[in-house]
Amino acid sequence: MILNKSIFKAYDIRGVYPSQLNSKTAFFVGMAFAQKTKAKEVVIGRDMRLGGNVLKKSLMAGLSAGGVKKIIDIGLVPIDAIYFAVGKLKHETGIMITASHNPKEYNGFKMMAQKMKVVRGEQLFPLAQRLAELNSKKKNTKVKIVKENIWPGYIKHVLSFADIKKIKPFKVVVDAGNGMAGKVMPILTKKLPIKIIPLNFQLDSTFPAHPSNPLEPQSQIQIVKKVKETKADCGVIFDGDTDRLFFVDEKGRFVPADITLLILAEKFLEKEPGAGVVYNLICSKIIVEKVREWGGRPIRTAVGYVNVAEGMRKNKGIMGGELSAHYSFRDNSYADSGFIALIILLELLSKKNKPLSEIIKPLNKYYKLPEINTRFDKREEMDGKIRQIKNNYKKYKQDCLDGVTVDSWDKGGWWFNLRASNTEPLLRLTIESKNKTTAEKVKKEVLNILAI
Repeated sequence: MILNKSIFKAYDIRGVYPSQLNSKTAFFVGMAFAQKTKAKEVVIGRDMRLGGNVLKKSLMAGLSAGGVKKIIDIGLVPIDAIYFAVGKLKHETGIMITASHNPKEYNGFKMMAQKMKVVRGEQLFPLAQRLAELNSKKKNTKVKIVKENIWPGYIKHVLSFADIKKIKPFKVVVDAGNGMAGKVMPILTKKLPIKIIPLNFQLDSTFPAHPSNPLEPQSQIQIVKKVKETKADCGVIFDGDTDRLFFVDEKGRFVPADITLLILAEKFLEKEPGAGVVYNLICSKIIVEKVREWGGRPIRTAVGYVNVAEGMRKNKGIMGGELSAHYSFRDNSYADSGFIALIILLELLSKKNKPLSEIIKPLNKYYKLPEINTRFDKREEMDGKIRQIKNNYKKYKQDCLDGVTVDSWDKGGWWFNLRASNTEPLLRLTIESKNKTTAEKVKKEVLNILAI
């Protein structure tokens, strides 16, 4: 049996179900995970995506065949419930069956080894493929499968990140996008003084309301309209497994995720002056300026929630975030959580006693163009375009932490990054400058060089 190598990604495993990812693949993923981590205990959760139960059954069989002695099934949960189970409840390892914000046809696995270390899909592939070729299906009859209700402890943990008594009775539009937020928010808001206006709370793997990715323009139409219509204080929209959360201000405008990172960071730096705040390299220059101004240490990483978490661990960071709206917290075992970000922001809104639009206004200092994505079938083509940019901009400051970043901020008032996506066959271009005119000029020049 030959596994589909393309679904074994840089951070996790994602593929179209059942053509790319099916029960046979799930079995050998489980077996490979067990052998690679040498785990004796695995926590398994899933979201509402297509094929979740089928994949879970086969995954458990593979874990058993690989030598796992105990499987803890925590049922239908958001992704950060797995992080809670492994990081806080100290279960040995964990696997979440999800494809995050991918289209409805997809499913996949996010995998945590001992001490919350991410098991990357690309690292697991060689072992999984060898096992598939051997077609090993040895059954472990001694495996114990138990169900565990993690909800009371999980909700208590989320609420511990803010002083609930200080949160004002805001009116908040919440778009669950037919994902797991539809299950979590009714439980969470029973403990909060806010009034929620729910959108798309029914769990549905077909995502009938709009795509699961909040960054898709068609995903934003409904919540923007509802915030304006109801005169809500703010709005929030989640992706399918709830690890990504975007805020909408009271005027119906989306708040860039790096600006949200800054708002959250201010609270943590007040609590722990000098703490590290992690951001990825396509975040705005305002991050560095404000974090330093507030007495913190800005820590720059490559793009990807895994890289942000690793940057926090290595540099004693207290929190981190990125443009894709993952917000990670040291006291959440360095993992991300949309719900923790939500309650922290509600507390901050209450404390500042200002509309969200006024809070973010001084932070929107620079001009950033929407990310430009170009599809390429081969990674070699993307690597060639990156080399081309390196050669054409030799006289400028460059670094290659992720793709290539060309920086002329001090002299020209601009910077840009060109990198290959780790999750999709896309070449991504990010441009920021001190004004729109300069940004458009840089864009035209770069695209001309790339012949895009």
